[in-house]
Amino acid sequence: MRVLAIESSCDESAAAIYDDTQGLLAHELFSQVELHRIFGGVVPELASRDHVRRLLPLVKSALTSAATDPGDLSGVVYTAGPGLIGALLTGAALGRALAYGWRIPALGVHHLEAHLLAPLLEPEPPPFPHVALLVSGGHTMLIEVRAVGSYAILGQTRDDAAGEAFDKTAKLLGLPYPGGPELALLAERGTPGVFTFPRPMLDRAGLEFSFSGLKTAVLHAVREREMTPAVTADIAYAVQEAIV
Repeated sequence: MRVLAIESSCDESAAAIYDDTQGLLAHELFSQVELHRIFGGVVPELASRDHVRRLLPLVKSALTSAATDPGDLSGVVYTAGPGLIGALLTGAALGRALAYGWRIPALGVHHLEAHLLAPLLEPEPPPFPHVALLVSGGHTMLIEVRAVGSYAILGQTRDDAAGEAFDKTAKLLGLPYPGGPELALLAERGTPGVFTFPRPMLDRAGLEFSFSGLKTAVLHAVREREMTPAVTADIAYAVQEAIV
């Protein structure tokens, strides 16, 4: 089986060709970071319109790179959610239209299940059952993966996700968008032990996460002192340590 895969859940357009015997044959990606940078975050309408422009050329490029004709495909898969609704619709519309034109099946794939199953593409995939830490966009979850299609949520965030904690604290520190990578880069210059931020939810039973208290602690740390480059780097180090 050989499939065309389309991803458009947020601010990155992607297309890939996967073969069940040869593995990943091609992968094309376009990031919209520069488009959204001036707004300090993803603007859903702009993301949707850019997907409309980018997806079909990416599909054509992936097919060429994989030396694949539409007649070689067994199906088309696309991200069906969660994600930005307008962005998801662009990928779904393209995927279903191509499948209809090529007379092959189209299948919507759950975004988070795709993340859970991606490690199975590795040379030494984890055996079932295993525990997965899923940290993706607005999600932070511990999941028992029993088999393909069989999952149990062991714990998840009650407020912000880990990625949101990175981005929101980066904004408090005045770092440019996207904040998470900028904070991680700045943390490399920080000094361990200067700041210690809370690790919420560790004082009780269960496997839930919470990051809103961490954000509040960073806000107080920023307000209470003069923010020199060294202090900013030390806070970034402590924030990353607390999240990870």
